[in-house]
Amino acid sequence: MIEPIVIRLTKGQDLKTQIQSLVTKHAIQAGSIASCVGSLEQVSLRLAGATQSITLTQPFEIVSMMGTLTPTHQHIHLSVADETGKVIGGHLLDNTIIDTTAELIIHHYPNLSFSRQQDNTTGYSELVIDTNK
Repeated sequence: MIEPIVIRLTKGQDLKTQIQSLVTKHAIQAGSIASCVGSLEQVSLRLAGATQSITLTQPFEIVSMMGTLTPTHQHIHLSVADETGKVIGGHLLDNTIIDTTAELIIHHYPNLSFSRQQDNTTGYSELVIDTNK
């Protein structure tokens, strides 16, 4: 069973921080980003294969956002387009600030539990799915 959480975030809010707060508020043990549309005045991302992050301050439209949500880690990828239509994307980081609005839908899966565990084959903390909840 999927339980949707729908919220409209507003100007000046930090997108990543707000998602973390929703996970805590709703005691989400397993969740995903179903949809997010809106605009940003600042975006902070870690790009593919990069060790450093970037922060860009200018108007952006959110064109895609997806992620898996665990109680302690939200693995979210974000793509945004600038005023010329150029798209950039990567791992969503704190300090990504909403411009006018962000309409966010999160799916919560009460019969599952997600966690993350170090995977020596990839070198990263990877998703672990528990269906015995």
